Amino acid sequence: MTTQVDRRRFLTSAALGGATIVGATALGSLAPEAAFGAVAPGVGPGDIDPQFAEGRVTSISGSLIVAAGSDGTLSAIQTTTGTSVWKLTPTSLSAIRPGDGLYARGVRMPDGSLAADALWVNIVSLDAHVANLASDHLDLDHHSSKIKAHVISGVSAAVYNGTPPVTDLSHVPVGGHVHVVGAWRPDTSEIDISTVYAKV
Repeated sequence: MTTQVDRRRFLTSAALGGATIVGATALGSLAPEAAFGAVAPGVGPGDIDPQFAEGRVTSISGSLIVAAGSDGTLSAIQTTTGTSVWKLTPTSLSAIRPGDGLYARGVRMPDGSLAADALWVNIVSLDAHVANLASDHLDLDHHSSKIKAHVISGVSAAVYNGTPPVTDLSHVPVGGHVHVVGAWRPDTSEIDISTVYAKV
């Protein structure tokens, strides 16, 4: 409970122009899997999480991002000096562009905006069938959609049977099923791979 109160106090202060938050990931994990993590306390299945926003970026003005949600709702997302940004790798707010998709977690402000402690930009998390394996990409089938998943040198990794991640994706099973976390290339059927989870 103390962590939640401290998180709210720090984010509120930063969003309103007070304190500067140091250590971008001090309030939570920036790992891409965290974007789909636990909801706020008291939020039941199917309920709206007040500490979460999603959508495609429609505008960026200084530290304010406006995103159109999948339900058509516009969300105002206030970033601070402590907002963590993931776009395949940890990055800065300057990497965000109109048209990008995002998930945001933070603290809801009195004006309805969300003071974000973490943003995940263009993140995808999907189960797929591996149709082909090449040195620089995987061809995936996801619910009858073809996806080209690019291997990014020094970034992409594979987790085989729950072991620690390795950069060698050559053991990803062609014809098998995998779970892929990565970054979507907006308005394409292509993604960049962060992590492939496979059983071999």
